[in-house]
Amino acid sequence: MGKLLICDPVDESAIEEMRNAGVDVDVRDDISAEELAEVIGEYEGIVVRSRTKVPSALIDRATSLKVIIRGGVGLDSIDVAHAQEKGIAVRNTPEANSNAVVELVLGLMIALARNVTSADKAMKEGRWTKKQLQGTEIEGKTLGIIGFGRIGQMLGDKAKALGMEVRACDPYIADSDLLCLEDLLAVADYISLHVPGGAETKNLLDAENLQKTKRGVFIVQASRGGTVDEQALYEALESGQVAGAALDVYTEEPPKSELLHKLVGLPQVIATPHIGAATEEALARVGGEVAALAISYLA
Repeated sequence: MGKLLICDPVDESAIEEMRNAGVDVDVRDDISAEELAEVIGEYEGIVVRSRTKVPSALIDRATSLKVIIRGGVGLDSIDVAHAQEKGIAVRNTPEANSNAVVELVLGLMIALARNVTSADKAMKEGRWTKKQLQGTEIEGKTLGIIGFGRIGQMLGDKAKALGMEVRACDPYIADSDLLCLEDLLAVADYISLHVPGGAETKNLLDAENLQKTKRGVFIVQASRGGTVDEQALYEALESGQVAGAALDVYTEEPPKSELLHKLVGLPQVIATPHIGAATEEALARVGGEVAALAISYLA
């Protein structure tokens, strides 16, 4: 019977399923990095989500670890290569969060188009600002999707159903319908990023690329913090090159720097605290996939 540590929230039914299958489960879903380093040697498996990082130094202390399970898509918070060198399997749940992220992106796009957050703020302050809040419609607009994997393709399908023209770029997919990044930036009215973190995508939308966009573009960032240059985005918003942005991920979470406080404080920015996968349904799907993986390795 393997011993498993749950480091981030997992659906209760999934925890019960693992225990019923014989996995010895400890739930410490608010464990700090320091506490995790002290106890990780006791476990054959750990479950993490976006909050908990698994760097090489932590892996070196994991003397009994067989598997790291990431409840979610990206693995950039885990030193995968180092884990594999140590003979530790790394697994994730790539399908479970997709719909939740896509629905948030669509909601943020519509909120940007119709000035929803500004209207709500004005009403709560007792101001009737109807004449100042004329918006636009997303139907007929071009959505540029950077990164056309599972989430990008699902977003494209749903955006088309709402009447949007969809163009995408992805250097890892051979498809004649895909554009290069420069051509996509030139035609998109809305841009949504769906790329992994890491050196290849760091500051993918930098000052130079933001200047290649259509003036008045809207940008939605719900993939990985650091893929949009936040200083460059702030300056593009201030100049009007970018009309508005919706941000769910950041280079530091929670945001602490003066730059990030200025960025999220702009009236044309909608900021949410990394809630892309935070739905009841997604949590249940993640739990089911986590349970299946944990049982296969540890039961």
